[in-house]
Amino acid sequence: MKNNRIVSRDEWLAARKQLLQKEKELTYLRDRLSAERRRLPWVRIDKPYVFEGSQGRRALAELFDGYSQLMTYHFMLGPGWKEGCPSCSFLADHIDSAMIHLKQRDVKVMAVSRAPYAQIAPFRRRMGWQFDWVSSHGSDFNYDFQASHTPEEVANNTATYNYGLLEYPTEESHGISVFYKDAAGEVFHTYSSYARGVEQLANTYNFLDIAPRGRDEDEFEFPMAWVRHHDRYEESSAPANVPHEETV
Repeated sequence: MKNNRIVSRDEWLAARKQLLQKEKELTYLRDRLSAERRRLPWVRIDKPYVFEGSQGRRALAELFDGYSQLMTYHFMLGPGWKEGCPSCSFLADHIDSAMIHLKQRDVKVMAVSRAPYAQIAPFRRRMGWQFDWVSSHGSDFNYDFQASHTPEEVANNTATYNYGLLEYPTEESHGISVFYKDAAGEVFHTYSSYARGVEQLANTYNFLDIAPRGRDEDEFEFPMAWVRHHDRYEESSAPANVPHEETV
């Protein structure tokens, strides 16, 4: 931890007010950016995606469960994996606590992975999560929304992620895709974000960003190397994570 200057209360207050102006500028910029995001054009979903979950096989339109806005978190859990990605699990730990409030604003948040549901269900039970989580195994959903990549794409460095070429060669990536269902039952893709574009959903980072030491990740080989599944923090202090694409 660096040595900060020790000053009088008056000097601290002057410095704090200068920083406050920048914080306000960022707040107003975020408001304008959010408004611009809401003005993005939409794409009608015509492909018949089918998912499997605790309620059996369902189409994309059925996943809304009566809400008009659906956010699907692309959780990195591929076929044959023993457990889900630690970083995705870190973000997923924040979903249940927000769900009761999001539903008051007509929003449902859930997870989608390419692993068969028989792999998803036991890991979900282990983590104690209540949010809906379905498998897109056998459909093009994860591929169409840049969350999964074929072995050929990975081998040839042609996988598309975060609207560019995938930097880290992997068949599974994380992100969030957002959809809207109108009164006629038609579904539209409104937004997707990847890499650091989804870290604002992990509220732990928002807390760390105002802590004296911040995220304190400089000593690690890559950000989030310290993150574990929440039931494994006591097992080891060695990094046990996998790097994500960090480009904004």
